[in-house]
Order: sequence, then C-alpha cells, then structure tokens
Amino acid sequence: MTKFKYIHHACFILSHDEDSIIFDPFLDGNPQGLTAADIKVSHVLVSHAHGDHLGSAYEIAKNNKAMLISTAEIAGDAAANGCQSHAMHLGGSYKFPFGRVKIIPAFHGSGIAGGHACGFLVDFYGTSVYFAGDTSLFGDMKLLGELEKIDYAVLPIGDNFTMGPADAAKAVELLDVTKVIPVHYNTWPVIEQDPLVFKKLVESNGLSQVFVVKPGEELEL
Repeated sequence: MTKFKYIHHACFILSHDEDSIIFDPFLDGNPQGLTAADIKVSHVLVSHAHGDHLGSAYEIAKNNKAMLISTAEIAGDAAANGCQSHAMHLGGSYKFPFGRVKIIPAFHGSGIAGGHACGFLVDFYGTSVYFAGDTSLFGDMKLLGELEKIDYAVLPIGDNFTMGPADAAKAVELLDVTKVIPVHYNTWPVIEQDPLVFKKLVESNGLSQVFVVKPGEELEL
C-alpha cells in the first residue's frame, strides 16, 4: 500500500512498505514538530533551491545515506556538501529502485545560479504522482496529460508565489487528472487559501476529486 503523508507547505512523503521518499523537505514550523533526525527515507527530491523547499534536504540525505535527486545545479551543490546525489534535468527520466522519475519544467525561480525550477513525475511502486513544484499555470500541462499517465497531481494553490486556486483548477483540466492533492498554502498569511474552495471549484466538473490532506495526516493512494 502506497501512502502520502503531508508534512506541511510543499513537503510530503510517499511510502510503500519499508521504503519512503521525501519531497522538498522544508520542516520549519511543521505542526508535528518533526526535525531532520525524525525523517527516515531512501531518496530526497528537491524541486528548487529556495529555502522553503531545499529546507533540510542535505541534512536528511546525509543522515540516511539517501540519494538526493534534483536538477544538475542542486545535485552538484549537494555533492559538494557531502551528499550522495543524482543529477537530472528538464525532460530527462531515470529508473530508480522505487520506480521512474521524470523532470518536468516549472515556471519559477531556481534559487541557485544557472538553475531552473522543476516538478517531478514519479512512478512510485506503480502509482504515478505528478508534483508540480512551485509553478504558474502553463499550457504544456495539457501535453503532459496527453503523454503521461498521472494517478495523482500534487499542485500548489497558495497564489502570490505560485498558481492560485483558479489557475490550479485549470491545471487539473489541462492535465486530465482525476485525483488531486493541494499543497503550498496557509504556511504564511500571504499564501492563505481555503482548500475547500479549491475542492469545490475542481469537483464542479464532476470528473475530478480533490483530497484535502491536513499537515501531519496520511492518505492511502
């Protein structure tokens, strides 16, 4: 059974049996009080190097002897900081022990010189999860939906720095995905949103379902 555990902000863990991977491990202020020492994972995925996404990635990777997966610039910096890392870039894919990772463009700052923000399409033990990272709405989401099987889309809805609820709802339509999890909202007042408003907006089409997972809670995928 594959599970999605929401830490907070854009940080979440996918787990299957004894294996777990973490995305954008920003832990500061999470309601469970988790620290890097509490995180047990085999891989760390980082969408870009802003502090609220890179977070404790290097510490977690070193603590667990875990592989950090990101764009070449972040992977190189991780290696320079003593981490095991695997460098990828936009459009590329690679098979890891848990499944395939494909790097998807994201329209946002990279947080590192010469870099590019990204999202991830991850086949995790047979469940396909698209984590959009920090991004605006962009038209090629439609192409992604046509080319790839996506079981769950994990989308930012906070507005100001990323898509807001209306644009994220349009992203659901373009991706042609039926199961959606909102993230990247309510961490600070500037990205305050009601996820139930997003849920209502998306589900009005009668085709897609939104799963609002509260920080610290789990969802069976």
